[in-house]
This record gives sequence, structure tokens and C-alpha cells, in this order.
Amino acid sequence: MTTFVLVHGAWSGSHGFRHVRRLLAAAGHVVFTPSLTGIGERAHLVSPQVSLSTHVADVTNVILYEDLVDIVLVGFSYGGVVVTGCLEHVADRVAHLVYLDAFVPDDGDSVERLVGRNDHQPMAIRDRWLVPGPPRRCDDPAEDAFMAARRGEHPRRCFTEPVRLLAPLDELPFSRTYIRATADEPDAPGSAAFDAAALRAKSSEAWQYREVATNHMVANNRPEELATLLSELADGRRQGDDVPHG
Repeated sequence: MTTFVLVHGAWSGSHGFRHVRRLLAAAGHVVFTPSLTGIGERAHLVSPQVSLSTHVADVTNVILYEDLVDIVLVGFSYGGVVVTGCLEHVADRVAHLVYLDAFVPDDGDSVERLVGRNDHQPMAIRDRWLVPGPPRRCDDPAEDAFMAARRGEHPRRCFTEPVRLLAPLDELPFSRTYIRATADEPDAPGSAAFDAAALRAKSSEAWQYREVATNHMVANNRPEELATLLSELADGRRQGDDVPHG
């Protein structure tokens, strides 16, 4: 049995992991899917003050208050920045860190910097503080309609606040995996940053690397494949196996 903490991406909520959560639980694992403040089912808490630090606290507090240890921590898309920020507080509780088609920041990086925008000026009174999401499509029309109906705007400060990482990610004492969705278009939102993170993983002995042949909405399009892959990574961690690159 493994304890998984699955962190969703921007403009969404923990409902994006509902299929994977069910499959992992049916396989005997314990699964937490923290909801980030101001989006998803916590959209009623949105405000201009919601930031990356808010979301780091959301996830960190679940891990600490539930006293979770030896966890597989998974960050999807924007969730990759969130789980990285959590490491300052809970790195000693992480056994394996998984970035699912996600941003992989170094200390001082923000989402805006990773996508090539470096405007960190404070917001003016009339600045728009909610950011509409780019279109994302699921393969199944019913799943697409479900997700689209729950897709809201995202607080801007989450994208402009830099992450704090006290030690280089590759040197922290747990194993790491990057999972790339390979069917996205090259100009899809975030694609260049995800490709760079995938190349980093493929080029380093400190990382494992995997691919899923679908678009960015991996947990919605390939829940069975993703649940199996996460279970295999957890099994490899418990057995001390060196899961190869490729």
C-alpha cells in the first residue's frame, strides 16, 4: 500500500483526478487529492490575495495534519510549482516526487517566467487579477463537458509569485519522475516548458522519465494507464529498483 497525494492544475480542481483516485483506491492505496483555494470546489474562496503560497499551504497542511509520511507526491501542470514549493516544509515526508506534464521550477522561478513572461511588477488597482484559462480538450465528449463546466478563472498571483526551494531539486533525498504527455501540439499552452522539463529528466541520472501518448489532460483521457504507471513507480520505490530512463 502506498499513500498518494495528487495535486491538480490551474483553472481546475481535485475532480480532475476523480477517475485516478478511484482506481488507486481500488488497488489498495490511500489517496489524497487536496483542493486548492479559489478554484474547483473552493472557488467561493477566491480573492486577489490567493497566491502560490496559499496553494503551498493548502497541500502542506493536508500532509502535516494527516501526518502523512513516505508519500508519492504528484503535481500536475501548475501543480508542479505547488508541490515544489511544498518541499521546504515536507521534503522529509516524500519518498517519490512525480511531475505529471508539469512545470518544474528552480528556486526563484514562477509560472510566468517558465512560459517566457517576466513581468513581476505589483498589480495596479485596475489590473485584472483573475486569469481566464486557455482551452483544453478531453478525448471523451462527456468528460470534456464535465471538465469544461467546472473550469473557472485563476488568481494571477499564483503565476507571478516565485517558488522557494532551499536546495537544488536534483539533490533532495527522494526519487523523481517526469511524465510527459506526448500528443499535445507544439504550440499548446505550456508545451515548451514541459518539453524542457522532460529533456531535463531524460538527461539526468537523478530522474526517471515516462511518456503517455495523449494530450495534456492525462488523468481524464488515460486514467487506467496513469493509475497503473503510478502504482508501478510506487512498487519500484518500495523494492528499491532502479526504474530505467526511456
